[in-house]
Amino acid sequence: MGRRAGGPEPAEPKPPKPYPPDETAGNPKMSDGSESKPRPAKIKVKLADGKARTIQHMMCTTFWHPDGTPMSAQQFMELLFGKLPDFFKNEAELRALWSAPDTRKRLLEGLAEKGFGKDQLTEMQKIIDAEKSDLFDVLAHVAYALAPLTREERAQHAKVAINHRFNSKQQTFLDFVLSHYVAVGVDELDQDKLTPLLRLKYRDSIADAVADLGRPDEIGKVFSGFQKYLYEQVAA
Repeated sequence: MGRRAGGPEPAEPKPPKPYPPDETAGNPKMSDGSESKPRPAKIKVKLADGKARTIQHMMCTTFWHPDGTPMSAQQFMELLFGKLPDFFKNEAELRALWSAPDTRKRLLEGLAEKGFGKDQLTEMQKIIDAEKSDLFDVLAHVAYALAPLTREERAQHAKVAINHRFNSKQQTFLDFVLSHYVAVGVDELDQDKLTPLLRLKYRDSIADAVADLGRPDEIGKVFSGFQKYLYEQVAA
């Protein structure tokens, strides 16, 4: 049938949205014939120290400047790189600050006040393809171009020191803590997570925990004291 005279013109079809780079073709086939999920394209970002960092290319902006304007991942990384020297002067100081729950908490609070909160750092974790790593690795990678380690790698390294420095019951509890750290992340090492972890491990019996591990202040020292072994420099 013809279009009625005086009727509205048909709407122009909208052009298809462009695909992100490397996602339009060439994806390898799975055994069932379907295409595997494409890996995001990666680009190199060279910061003011002359060293390159690799980030995953993102089509959408996911970061915001403290003044409220949107930023790309590269701009966020450059801004973070410029601000980190206000918080620690070298890699050794970063490791020391991150190794204790109280100083790590203050560092994270200070970063959040400058616009680099946990949500933004967690997003940067994805951008540098380090979701199985620690937020420490985000800071160390941006500040010093250090290659991220997975939480599993850090836990395995720490266990060597734990087995030499703590008794068997303490080792068993710390292995339990490490399993939560690997599964969940660095938040499980916060001091306020100690009591919930004890209750979980000892089935709500703090008395049993004290019988195994010592007085509450001693347990606290074990919990905070072992964490430095997660963040000490690993020999290549």
